[in-house]
Amino acid sequence: MSSAPTLRHTLSSDLARAVVRMVNDNGLGPGDALDSVKVLAARFDVAVPTMREALRRLEGLGVLEFRHGSGIYVGANAGRRVLANPLSPKPDQGQLLELLEARLQIEPQIAGLAAQVQDGAGLVWMEETLGRARQQVAERDDALWLTNLDFHRAVAATSGNSVLAEVLDSIVLIHADSQREILRLHGDAVEDYDEHARIAAAVREGRPEDARSSARQHLEEVSAIVRARV
Repeated sequence: MSSAPTLRHTLSSDLARAVVRMVNDNGLGPGDALDSVKVLAARFDVAVPTMREALRRLEGLGVLEFRHGSGIYVGANAGRRVLANPLSPKPDQGQLLELLEARLQIEPQIAGLAAQVQDGAGLVWMEETLGRARQQVAERDDALWLTNLDFHRAVAATSGNSVLAEVLDSIVLIHADSQREILRLHGDAVEDYDEHARIAAAVREGRPEDARSSARQHLEEVSAIVRARV
C-alpha cells in the first residue's frame, strides 16, 4: 500500500499548524484577512492544492473562514485553546448517558465558580437566555433546546474561566443533536426550566454551594429520566 496519502495528511497537518503560528505571530484576530491561497502556497513552498487542503482543515475547525468572492479570513475559533472534533461520529443512545456523566463531573464545579466570580458579561447572557427560555416554554417553541444549551454555556462564561467555558462549549455544541435528544427524552420543559432558574438564582445571589448542588441535582435528575427511557 502506498504511503502517499499518509504523507499528504501529515504535510497538511504540519501546514495547518504553521498557518496557526503565522496568525498568532502576526497578531491577527477574528475577521482579519489572510493572503490568497496562491500567495500562502508560495510562502510555505507547497503546491496550491496542498495549501488549500490545509486551509480547509482549519476552516472545518472554525479557525479560518472562506468568503466566496472575498478571500480567507481569521475565524471565530482562532483564539480557542479547546476545539471539538467536527468530524466525530454522531453519538448513539448509550453515549447520551456518557455525555450526561461527563457534564455531571464538570458543570457543578463550573456553577460554583460562577457564583463566586459572577463575570458581568456572563451574568447578562445567563439572564437573557433564562428569559428567552421562559418565553419559549410558554409558547412551546421548538427552539427551546438551543436556548437551554446557551444557558449552560452562559453559566460557564460567568465563571470567568475561558478554558472551562471552551471545554463546556466543546461538549454541548459538538453534541448538540444529543442535547436535543436528551430534552426530548426528559419530556418536561417546565421542570427543566425551573431547575435552570434555581441554578441561575444561586449564581446571581453568590451562593457557590447552592449553585453546585442545584447543577448536580439537575443533571442527576435528567440522567435518571434519560436512563429510564433509553
